[in-house]
Amino acid sequence: MTRALLLNASFEPLCVVPIRRAVVLVIKRKAEIIERATGEFHSERRTVPVPTVIRLTQFVRVPFRHAVPLSRRAVFARDHSRCQYCGRPAENLDHVVPRSRGGEHSWDNVVASCRPCNARKEDHLPVECSMHLRRAPVAPHASLWVVATSGHLDPVWARYLGAEAEAWLAREPVPV
Repeated sequence: MTRALLLNASFEPLCVVPIRRAVVLVIKRKAEIIERATGEFHSERRTVPVPTVIRLTQFVRVPFRHAVPLSRRAVFARDHSRCQYCGRPAENLDHVVPRSRGGEHSWDNVVASCRPCNARKEDHLPVECSMHLRRAPVAPHASLWVVATSGHLDPVWARYLGAEAEAWLAREPVPV
């Protein structure tokens, strides 16, 4: 485990921080450990358990984030890094309705794809190439932005991220 989930004092997820930052926050008593992994960090005078979830001791006001920002990492996290046409490991992003045909760069029009499928589709609609999406692209719930920024969702974090995260974790990757 190289990262920890940082929660606000109200148990609202804020972000994912490196383990070192989490340990510093705990040592400075700005945060407390909620969930821990096996192992410990040792110094000359102190031993700190490896945290996986920490909570700030003081509430921090954060602007409301109503949508997950669209990014390559976020799309790959949503699609489990699998091509949405054939199921192989994805390397590219593809616009379902090509931008040259008026398609937007939005969550419901962007999917992960492998190079062969992306090259085969080019600037056509999937129907024109006899290609079909395995799963319709949708924007992830706002609470899953943590996954989008970290690229990884620790199963321990799911109960702090809500039902959407548990559903995302339960979702099986697309078979090859």
